[in-house]
Amino acid sequence: MYIISKLVTRVIPKSQNLLPIVFLGKNRYSNSSIMAPKALIFLASGAEEMEFVITADVLVRGGVDVTVASLTDNKLVKCSRGVQIQSDIAIKDASSKGPFDVIVLPGGLGGTKEMSESKEVGELLKGQESSGRIIAAICAAPLALKAHGIAKGKNLTSYPSVKKDLLDGSEGYQYKEDKVVVDDKLITSRGPGTAFDFALTLVEKLVGKEKAKDVANGMLVSW
Repeated sequence: MYIISKLVTRVIPKSQNLLPIVFLGKNRYSNSSIMAPKALIFLASGAEEMEFVITADVLVRGGVDVTVASLTDNKLVKCSRGVQIQSDIAIKDASSKGPFDVIVLPGGLGGTKEMSESKEVGELLKGQESSGRIIAAICAAPLALKAHGIAKGKNLTSYPSVKKDLLDGSEGYQYKEDKVVVDDKLITSRGPGTAFDFALTLVEKLVGKEKAKDVANGMLVSW
């Protein structure tokens, strides 16, 4: 097992017989300030690890105050490849931490299913949309937007295998195949390989293009 903390500034080897755990508690994973933009990231069982961690990490590097919400009272969540990630709060407490400048939905089929079935996710997304704030989803997660009736008629993208399911209905989505698709307050992306582009686009929208470029350069990411 490897415990990754403090934005991956050190890696501590543990027993090789245990699953990896990534701890992203507030005291380890936020450089928040009073005026910082605020992001809420849903963390559901079966979420795609890369999409979650890359997005959270890049947002923090960009100066965003990140709050991670598990969908149940169990804050230690097992993701799609067995990595366990600890949330900051349970989703039932998310409203008291808001409002959020962006709500982020990582992908992963298991996580997407849980988000699609969650009443709390639906309520938060509907409130976010009605208030004109950003909603961002990557990989299979746009299916959760569809399940809750979010972003009807908007341009979006997703993991290729869920395209048919997204378009099968009356939502009127306009499907694109770009790495990242921005339509007003909706930002969507395709999968693990586009997670950096996705996260940097969020930094650009929340903090500014120059900050996003600085973050990309610091990670040696072409953007």
